[in-house]
Amino acid sequence: MWLQQRAPALARGLKQSKKSGVAWLTARPNIPSTSAAECDVLVVGGGHAGCEAAAAAARCGARTMLWTQRADTIGVMACNPSFGGVGKGHLLREIDALDGVCSRLCDHAGIQFRVLNRSKGPAVWGPRAQVDRDLYREAMQREIYATPKLTVHEGTVNDLIVDGSLQTPTVKGIRLADGSEISASAVILTTGTFLRGEIWIGTTTIPAGRQGEGPAVGLARTLEDAGFALGRLRTGTPPRVRASSLDVRNLFEQVSDDPPVPFSYMSKSVVNVDRLVSCHLTHTNSETHKLVQDNLHLSRYVGADDTSTGPRYCPSFEAKIVRFPERGRHQVWLEPEGLSSDVIYPAGISNTLPEEIQLKMMRSMQGCENAEMIQPGYAVAYDFVDPRQLRPTLQTKSLPGLYLAGQINGTTGYEEAAAQGLMAGVNAARGVRGESPFVLDRADAYIGVLIDDLVHQGATEPYRMFTSRAEYRLHLRADNADIRLTKLGMEAGCVSADRWEAFRSIESKLSAAREMLQSVQMTSNEWKRRCSVPIRQDGKVKTGFEVLGYDGIGMDIVARAVPEVLELDPATAERLTIEALYAPLMPRQQLAIEAYRKEEAMIIPPTLDYESIPWMSNEVKERLQSVRPTTIGAASRLEGVTAAAVLQLMQLIKHGGPSRSRKTSRTIGGM
Repeated sequence: MWLQQRAPALARGLKQSKKSGVAWLTARPNIPSTSAAECDVLVVGGGHAGCEAAAAAARCGARTMLWTQRADTIGVMACNPSFGGVGKGHLLREIDALDGVCSRLCDHAGIQFRVLNRSKGPAVWGPRAQVDRDLYREAMQREIYATPKLTVHEGTVNDLIVDGSLQTPTVKGIRLADGSEISASAVILTTGTFLRGEIWIGTTTIPAGRQGEGPAVGLARTLEDAGFALGRLRTGTPPRVRASSLDVRNLFEQVSDDPPVPFSYMSKSVVNVDRLVSCHLTHTNSETHKLVQDNLHLSRYVGADDTSTGPRYCPSFEAKIVRFPERGRHQVWLEPEGLSSDVIYPAGISNTLPEEIQLKMMRSMQGCENAEMIQPGYAVAYDFVDPRQLRPTLQTKSLPGLYLAGQINGTTGYEEAAAQGLMAGVNAARGVRGESPFVLDRADAYIGVLIDDLVHQGATEPYRMFTSRAEYRLHLRADNADIRLTKLGMEAGCVSADRWEAFRSIESKLSAAREMLQSVQMTSNEWKRRCSVPIRQDGKVKTGFEVLGYDGIGMDIVARAVPEVLELDPATAERLTIEALYAPLMPRQQLAIEAYRKEEAMIIPPTLDYESIPWMSNEVKERLQSVRPTTIGAASRLEGVTAAAVLQLMQLIKHGGPSRSRKTSRTIGGM
């Protein structure tokens, strides 16, 4: 049985986490074995958040250390072998626009590329890729080790060093399990699922952050002792099966887009363009469902003793059966884990049932009748920090110098973690130098939406990005992330010279092509005659750019009147077509953005005393007091804060009071 075979390794991982963490240093000479070196930014954790945080801080010029229990797990894709999707693909494009790492590496390691939501408008298209686990991990490790000003160290971090002699206690470094201390001007925790992590298989519970690695118990206690409010979340992963044991000949085959669309603006194409693979679709059935129903008492996922919260939008298979009993089947995608791997990831059947039941479930589905299970599915329950205790920079409010990024903040997904890591890394580096914060708002980026949601709304369940979370999604498209963000990233110091030159080239091409189309002006009759398409006869002169934005008219049709557009490269042509499509809608979107930013510009004094406001309900006071939003806009988005309360709050601020150091009995209006 897998669990019996893996138990010794899991136990070793737990034992190692309790000992000195500086193991293996002599076996890996490229990892410095110092235990006393100082640095500007110290990152704890080598997952997706940690890698982006460390790389971003180093790009900004900070002397950076990345500490991890095992350096060989840097860049590991612990769950699904894919990146991107609807909403998540937008995050990846934005990470790339800020010169992040993971998008470029997906183009290197990707083995299937698709743009999801093609049937809808381009604003909600979602780039997605199946990724070879081994190629991605190897590429990430090469990237991290080659990054100037960044060094990698192995060790188990048990505690934070806090300087209590200052007026405000400030984090000044970390303490390892062996007692060694490393000083740092800023520390970024990216602990993923490791804070008091537990693996669940059936009714068995094993202390572990993920398969084969012990949990971070000491850090969880440190955060509790420091007064942070912690919660408990869980995530899950499905069983893995041998590809060679499946028969996919009669299953629906999903092929890659041709040509594949890269994630990175720096990529002309993807590396494995000639080796792209297919995924296949099978379904659960009544037999599968009965196996679950008959064994629910053996699943911690739906047990009465479960105090953690799982993801609503990617639920366990047990949860699907309980919540949707009327459904006769559910989709299960059979996803290859690599070009040279014999492992299949069956997406959609994550569960924690005993492994013998999981094997029967797999074999009940078409194409999987002879499936050989390599590893059973399991859940991981872990602690997280209520993200309302963070500033928009991802620095904690109560402990300056400490930043949090990734699943420790209540999110789920590689993309959400990577986005937070990048922003934490940039802000930590800038904070060390005393520079202004780098904050993206909800009209700048999906990254801004993500962080604003976290720090003001919190996370009652694992947070996942969707396009529906963005109010200004016509503006926040995947195609224009570089136009929106690369200049801001350059100003923040996180964009390299190579990235900047590539961006300037792309910007120049788009500008020249746009000007060319705008310079061509004809009447509606002339456009209709030359392009042979129906165009509304309104007597107005129209530019080529306007005509390109009409529904059903693409660059090939415009080329009948403006043949020069045929010389545009495909990427420029598609971007210009999307821009033209949304151009008539952008003035209205811009007005909404201006109204939003007007509210965001109205700052709420940090000393405002909500308790002394007599007209405000206790519920609203409690909500505002616990989160302490920094702007009127942020206050208006808090659950339970009424429009009337926001209006009265605006009036109160304009009149300058009350603060916690100055009480007043003034009453303005009523509720």
